[in-house]
Amino acid sequence: MEKSALIDSDVNYDWNFLNYPIHTISAKPRQTSKECAILLIHGFGASTDHWRFNIPILSDKYEVHAMDLLGFGKSPKPQDVEYSGSLWKDQVVAYIKEKIKKPTIVVGNSLGGYAALAAGSELNELNAGVILLNAAGYFSEEKTTKKNMIQTSIETVAGIFLKNVVLQRLIFENMRNPKNIKKTLNQVYVDKKNVDEFLVESIRKPSLDYGAFNVFRSVFNPSGPQGLPLDKLFAKLDSPLLLLWGGKDPWMNTPKKRNLYKKFTPKNTKEIILDAGHCPHDEIPELVNQHILDWVDSL
Repeated sequence: MEKSALIDSDVNYDWNFLNYPIHTISAKPRQTSKECAILLIHGFGASTDHWRFNIPILSDKYEVHAMDLLGFGKSPKPQDVEYSGSLWKDQVVAYIKEKIKKPTIVVGNSLGGYAALAAGSELNELNAGVILLNAAGYFSEEKTTKKNMIQTSIETVAGIFLKNVVLQRLIFENMRNPKNIKKTLNQVYVDKKNVDEFLVESIRKPSLDYGAFNVFRSVFNPSGPQGLPLDKLFAKLDSPLLLLWGGKDPWMNTPKKRNLYKKFTPKNTKEIILDAGHCPHDEIPELVNQHILDWVDSL
């Protein structure tokens, strides 16, 4: 299939990654106190639309960018690339070097949090700071724990999943049903007022694109779209780090995970616990925006 069939003809694309046109958004500030930019990276199944309440406020003071990662949103979903944490890390690094060209605060939620941290660990002087909102990823200790019966059972089920394309397709179709999208969002939002039709549609519509099923299969492959473990990335990070936790996130904010963050995050780390779920930037945007601006101003 030609690349032209992978993109939305009604969307402007002004930057390419791996020769694919990427959907991006940028907003210039009305005023600014620092010569740095902010780049927002969405999570799995989401897009630049998930920053709907953040871009207008943050861009009052700072140059703000957001992009749809390759495989998500309005960006193409090609089948000739290997979807992985390394791929999205490379996309973030390339965008900052080629388009922003100045020190950048990289902000990421969930899967986008991993990409933000991985990129920040490689950007050197172009990395002005990293902000993680319930980031995805694993620690080395989680991989080296002795297997138990539950883990073995999970791996057995995962093996069946990998070999059964029909089962994969059924799960994918079920996940992109609007009712199920809303149900899932309601499970991870404490305050559900922003789980609206716009949000549901922003997730559903890209899942109808050519290649979306292949992205789903890649991300949920048990061998995973993985890169370096979080502890290795934290060890490489030489910039300030802000952790904005949705404290009631049932996916990422487990006691074990939080303890590992406390063990491995660098000394120059600030942690704030919010009364929210997996996507605090969309659930309680006013509070998240203020925390981001206060932190960036303090650097």
